[in-house]
Amino acid sequence: MFSIILNFTLSGALFVVAILTFKKVSIPKEVAFASLPFLFALHQFTQGFVWLGMYGLIGPRALGLAEGIFVFYAQGLLQFLIPLSLWLIEPAGTRRKLIGVLMVIGGILTAYTLYGLAEESTSVYVKNHILVYVNEWTDKIWVGILYVLTTCGALLLSRSIAIQLFGLLNFLFLVLVYVFIPYGLTSVWCLYAAAISVLLYFYFVERRIAFLQILKKKEVDFNSKLEKELNTLKHRYPKLREKWQRRFSVDR
Repeated sequence: MFSIILNFTLSGALFVVAILTFKKVSIPKEVAFASLPFLFALHQFTQGFVWLGMYGLIGPRALGLAEGIFVFYAQGLLQFLIPLSLWLIEPAGTRRKLIGVLMVIGGILTAYTLYGLAEESTSVYVKNHILVYVNEWTDKIWVGILYVLTTCGALLLSRSIAIQLFGLLNFLFLVLVYVFIPYGLTSVWCLYAAAISVLLYFYFVERRIAFLQILKKKEVDFNSKLEKELNTLKHRYPKLREKWQRRFSVDR
């Protein structure tokens, strides 16, 4: 029962983070990236229903639907969605081009895995209090390598420190899970990724700070240029300056 409470509680907390993140969106191309906490929240909400099915609290049909949604998102969409959302917000340059390459690879991998998930049935069972998802089509080493490359690799290529940290923590935890509980890779890693997706909110905080710094620099540059121009006029047209000063003093 603890797992049910954990998934639904985490889902509720992430919905709050998702709302706060959506409020920070200022341009359309940020929507895909800002939607990630919301999608992680839905993902954990879905896994909560998988646990309900494991305890026999919902019927087989509802359980099958929850299993399908969870696996299709975890194994079929993230490898394309993550590099796509990053490619949209990344400034032009080498990093964006590399993320674009990973996005193409992720798109091909998504097509492959979605086809396999639709063709091959996924079995779900509980082992050591952990949900285990098994699909013969996606349970291949090369699929896993490309999956990590397109997700964690794209995150680490970002210019944003918050996004890089999210990618690094995901990769390190992935290695730990693969070494100690490889059978729970899909469920445990997704749970962890969802929990730390709150870091994605700080991308918008980071971006806001950078924007204000640029604005301040422009203001300083403008004031400096204005002061320089006024000093130039002061030296070139001293009589005109005195005339305007007298006029303003009379008006007052």
